[in-house]
Amino acid sequence: MPSSTISSLGQYSPDSEIWQSLKEAIANSSGFKRWQLQQNNSLVSSQPQNTDALVRRYLRETLETLAY
Repeated sequence: MPSSTISSLGQYSPDSEIWQSLKEAIANSSGFKRWQLQQNNSLVSSQPQNTDALVRRYLRETLETLAY
């Protein structure tokens, strides 16, 4: 059974390069920046998170919202 792209991001250079480019594009988008500001306003603790984790959370929440 082939592995999913998400599980193989750290294993294959082409996928890693694609994820890096996609992550940078998302992190620079106005939607992500607006979401990040909303998250910062609603967070009690301001624990710094890395860009990878933030982008994954943004995508998950965005897709959950679209699923409704």
